[in-house]
Amino acid sequence: MVFALAGFLFYVSSLAAHGTSLRNDDTLLRLSDLIQQRSQQNAQSENAVAGLRAQIDALAAQHAQNPADAKRLATLEQAAGLDPQQGAGVTVTLNDAPSGATAKIPGVPQPQPDDLVVHQQDLQAVVNALWKGGATGVQVQDQRLISTSAVRCVGNQLILQGRVYSPPYVIRAVGDQQHLLSAIDQDSYIQNYLQYVAAYGLGWKLDQSRAMTLPAYSGTVDLQYAQAE
Repeated sequence: MVFALAGFLFYVSSLAAHGTSLRNDDTLLRLSDLIQQRSQQNAQSENAVAGLRAQIDALAAQHAQNPADAKRLATLEQAAGLDPQQGAGVTVTLNDAPSGATAKIPGVPQPQPDDLVVHQQDLQAVVNALWKGGATGVQVQDQRLISTSAVRCVGNQLILQGRVYSPPYVIRAVGDQQHLLSAIDQDSYIQNYLQYVAAYGLGWKLDQSRAMTLPAYSGTVDLQYAQAE
């Protein structure tokens, strides 16, 4: 009976695994590889879209148009993030704490794993503060943000507009520096993050630039959404 029961358990385990091992991380590794592959494909598609958009702009420039319409179009393109943005601004860099980090302040409890990594809400807080401070353009890593951009993290990896990034995370914004800095100082969530910077060594760096250039958004502007079949 013991041998029969053991054989039955092996049979059920085989059916559940569909011929794969249940005690290794091969599935997770394959998923990670798939995410990286799709990220590279999205980057290639963005480059192709940017090239096509440049051709469209060149063709449009060859045809005469009403000066008022041309001015209005230029204003809309700049507001939509479709043109490069230049001017003074600030750069914020967020990073995970060093490996094996411990409490740096007496009386502070030792950190949990989640205390030592940059989370989605940390990135979102900085982006929101910069917009609130009057930023005319914001860039995260190498991508310009537009109205449909969503800052999302899976684990400690950022997924932005179909591409995957790991820390450190660099956020750049063009705008009035004093207004941007004031918005950062007044944001309660950022101030809470800075407490973890002091306590556990989370990465935080704030730089000012008299002149910086943000790239134009090069992805698709078409809305994509799920549909029921």
